[in-house]
Amino acid sequence: MPARDSFHSVMRIGPVQIGTHRDRTGRTAHAAVCTADRCGWSADYSSRTAAQLAARTHRCTVR
Repeated sequence: MPARDSFHSVMRIGPVQIGTHRDRTGRTAHAAVCTADRCGWSADYSSRTAAQLAARTHRCTVR
């Protein structure tokens, strides 16, 4: 049975949200997702620090 993929520990840095979830293999992963309309940027990271750095340095191309 696949692991549940639900986010928890969500925090916001500017327009980017960082959430912790379980990936397909059941390991904890951290996702950074831009919530700006039409941006579409998101990425998974193995550490929360990496996700926070990505959130701080993300620049939306959508104006």
